[in-house]
Amino acid sequence: MANHLTPTELARESGLGRTDVLRKCLETGVPIFKGRIDKNLFLASIRATPASKRGAPLLKT
Repeated sequence: MANHLTPTELARESGLGRTDVLRKCLETGVPIFKGRIDKNLFLASIRATPASKRGAPLLKT
């Protein structure tokens, strides 16, 4: 199983769009090296990002 994926492959696996993957990499500081992204680092950085910064709607209380 590959760990370094292209943005298109990573988008397919993560359920995001290709441009969303690239945007998230820039926002979270995940490096893109020779057109490939470390899948585990990307997913860990997405999980570590607070929901308010991910674009998830805020719940009104």
